[in-house]
Amino acid sequence: MSGEPEEPGDERRGGEAPAGRGPIRIAAVILRNAAGEVLTVRKRHTGAFMFPGGKREPGEAAVDTARREIAEELGLHLHAEDLTPLGAMSAPAANEPGRRVECEVFEWGGRLDRLPEVRAEIAQARFYPVASAAAELAPLTRDVVFPYLLGIHQED
Repeated sequence: MSGEPEEPGDERRGGEAPAGRGPIRIAAVILRNAAGEVLTVRKRHTGAFMFPGGKREPGEAAVDTARREIAEELGLHLHAEDLTPLGAMSAPAANEPGRRVECEVFEWGGRLDRLPEVRAEIAQARFYPVASAAAELAPLTRDVVFPYLLGIHQED
């Protein structure tokens, strides 16, 4: 399998537990456009759209993972002070049945004026409104983070 792109839930680095055991520890970033839509990405050989981000390296702070993954996947260099931590959130893994992701979620304070160019293992990027329940969205995105974001904005 070496040579194939790493997929979320594909345990090949970061000291994760063997397949079927333990959560997949990741960090992700919510990036919005001027209309408030949220950027999602789809990795090669997968069907689910999710927030850009990825697996945490051993000993790596979640914010550092988020910044590294965004630079690798989208070529965007974000400053830690521009990322607001929203907390740890968990859901079934999109690409590995029987596994869960535990994600430290951050929100970037800026706005994107276009879709960023995709890189590395990313095949496609797409904006979605926060109220979307599209079937192609990953469970963490659709069932956990989007409702959380809607709750925040309903309280404003």
